[in-house]
Amino acid sequence: MPRRVDHQERRQRIAGALWRIASTRGLEGASLRDVAAEAGISLGQLQHYFATREEMLRFTLEHFSALSGERIRKRVATGYPEPTPRAVLREIAAELLPLSEEQRVALRVQLGYLVRVLHDEGLRPQAREGVLALRGLLADQLRIAAERGELTAGLDPEREAVRLLALTDGLANAVLLDVLAPGAAMGLVDEHLGGVFGG
Repeated sequence: MPRRVDHQERRQRIAGALWRIASTRGLEGASLRDVAAEAGISLGQLQHYFATREEMLRFTLEHFSALSGERIRKRVATGYPEPTPRAVLREIAAELLPLSEEQRVALRVQLGYLVRVLHDEGLRPQAREGVLALRGLLADQLRIAAERGELTAGLDPEREAVRLLALTDGLANAVLLDVLAPGAAMGLVDEHLGGVFGG
């Protein structure tokens, strides 16, 4: 009796292969044929799941974004008995910074996606929606903090969400370029959050 194929697992395996190639060669070095070889399947099998390279790129971005969200949820759930908005924001910022080798790889690939979406109308809406969703999540946590009286008086949650995103983007690049140590970057995040939450 032939073994049943788990199609979602196969898609995720292909996404992992693309991620590994992109982390060392960049997205442009990840052809369908190369990804198929890295995943240990034939080109025909890969094209059964993704008819085009763009479909594969979209799925991979969604898959690794979901994994990132899951890591944040796990850290918040295991690290804080009753997570506060400040704790949630700190864990999101920690996920966005290249504090580990795995995160460094992820950020290199994500920067490759960013360069690509600037010139790819097909991928741009997905990338834009992802950034807006993240900004919305940050703003939601800041609004909860404001309602609980934890936010520094006079701060606007929407503007602070944009500032926190800009801060983590800048710090992430500095760490990737070895201009700043990971611990120093996280220290600056904590300093910023200290001001946002009144010390």
